[in-house]
Amino acid sequence: MRYCLALDLRSDPALIAEYEQWHRDVWPEIKASILDGGIVQMEIYRLEDRLFMIMETGEGFSFEKKAAMDAANPAVRRWEELMWKFQVAIPGGRPGEKWRLMDKIFSLNK
Repeated sequence: MRYCLALDLRSDPALIAEYEQWHRDVWPEIKASILDGGIVQMEIYRLEDRLFMIMETGEGFSFEKKAAMDAANPAVRRWEELMWKFQVAIPGGRPGEKWRLMDKIFSLNK
């Protein structure tokens, strides 16, 4: 299954550069948690201060299961706390919600 999500960054070139640097050298524990959670591929793109994530997941993946795994993983909790320095929640989300799931509105190959 493919999911697309969006998130904003603080509009500060130095913080954006630092955020990108963290993502060029993601902690091994974070990569492992992504794979262990059933995500088989993930890409993040940036346009100015807007991020766009594409996730490909395997069978059995659920956001609820992944959130529970992350909550129980100290490395993921540290990473997420660190990333809040750079991130801004998109208006309209639930309190504490970071990445917001996007609705698919078009597909060339239905």
